[in-house]
Amino acid sequence: MKLNDLRDNQGARPSKIRVGRGIGSGKGKTAGRGQKGQKSREGVSIAGFEGGQMPLHMRIPKRGFNNIFAKDYAEVNLGAIQKAIDSGKLTATDIDQAALDAAGLTRGGKNGVRLLAKGELTAKLSFTVAGASKSAIEAVEKAGGSVTIPEIVPAADKHKAKHRSVQKVIAAKKAGKQG
Repeated sequence: MKLNDLRDNQGARPSKIRVGRGIGSGKGKTAGRGQKGQKSREGVSIAGFEGGQMPLHMRIPKRGFNNIFAKDYAEVNLGAIQKAIDSGKLTATDIDQAALDAAGLTRGGKNGVRLLAKGELTAKLSFTVAGASKSAIEAVEKAGGSVTIPEIVPAADKHKAKHRSVQKVIAAKKAGKQG
């Protein structure tokens, strides 16, 4: 056998059917779409349409609830962190989201990292994370470490503070003009 003799098995790669190339091809004229009507035209999107009857996906009962305001945290267990330290993937003692990302321990989490207490932690570490369970905080402190959760100021409070400072500037200008 030579490299130039290699071929696919017969019928493994069927040739593409070229439609609309004359009646002699067997798929000419209407190109296998039948005659007239919406489905014979281009750009038809009626998947799931049942002729006006209520479609199946709308008939079946809905379950659950999807909270659109829920925070998206990357959840990391203490056991996984200890395993990363033992294997040498994680070397720092001050751990934040960037360090956990670099060690490959997080997935997703656009609102930060949340520590969970599954597994054992023996290393003395200090964490700066967006959230942690009570049992995770206890486990870290038992190992001699600490957990810092930065306080997040809501956008409404930031706006009020900015508005107050602008009002003070305006009041100071008015007092300067009068005095």
